[in-house]
Amino acid sequence: MFRGSMVALVTPMKSGGEVDFVALQSLVNWHVEEGTAAIVAVGTTGESATLDEQEHCHVISQTIAFAAGRLPVIAGTGANSTREAIRLTRCAQQAGADACLLVTPYYNKPTQEGLFQHHRAVAEAVDIPQLLYNVPGRTACDMLPVTVARLAEVPGIIGIKEATGDLDRLTDIRRLCGEDFVVLSGDDASGAAFMLAGGQGVISVTANIVPAAMQAMSQAALAGDADKAYALDAVLQPLHRDLFLEANPIPVKWALSTMGRIPAGLRLPLTPLSEACQAPLRASLQAAGLLS
Repeated sequence: MFRGSMVALVTPMKSGGEVDFVALQSLVNWHVEEGTAAIVAVGTTGESATLDEQEHCHVISQTIAFAAGRLPVIAGTGANSTREAIRLTRCAQQAGADACLLVTPYYNKPTQEGLFQHHRAVAEAVDIPQLLYNVPGRTACDMLPVTVARLAEVPGIIGIKEATGDLDRLTDIRRLCGEDFVVLSGDDASGAAFMLAGGQGVISVTANIVPAAMQAMSQAALAGDADKAYALDAVLQPLHRDLFLEANPIPVKWALSTMGRIPAGLRLPLTPLSEACQAPLRASLQAAGLLS
């Protein structure tokens, strides 16, 4: 089920910070039309850190309703409180999510044993397929492959989004966890190489603005066509770079707003893209044919 380009979907917001569900429905329909393999709702790119629990659950349930079974929806339900992660995961299960994505607990910096106990507790509490999410650059917490291997033995934990950009991690996880364990890239810049090396897909920020191109690149990589995959990815590399000129999702929300697909709303402590970063991102959007 989880193969190819999966969009880490933004949460559209109006100028005052309220979630714009009309724009959200439009984005979901667009991703269905463009062939995106799955939607990740309310992950990091969806500003999960600034949504309260009720909003978090509502955005997940509405995304599932808008998708209407046309493509899988993976709900971001991680938290640095195990109890909160269980509540969010239960909400997603009740809303009909196909799976949940749980980031390693951020800020409190648990040990490897703490990571194991946290994720096992969520998996044992809620009967829904669960993907681990390792992104130490944002969480200050790195789940090592040996811990991933322990968690791969826990019923319900089916895979991982590995966002270090380190292909050696893929090799280690695949060796320790076997071929049936789903390993997805969380790093757009190395996503093509990751899939060519045996990963099943990429959870992508870039797919927010070029969904069809990301899916085409992913399908070439999954088919083992390295020349085609790298050729398609070469066109995307400026976007992979410039969508991280400032903290995600600041640049991608600016890009989508400039393209006319969502309002410009963000929530503090995120702020609008600085003028210094607008020019290079605009140039990359123009080079990709997204702006005139």
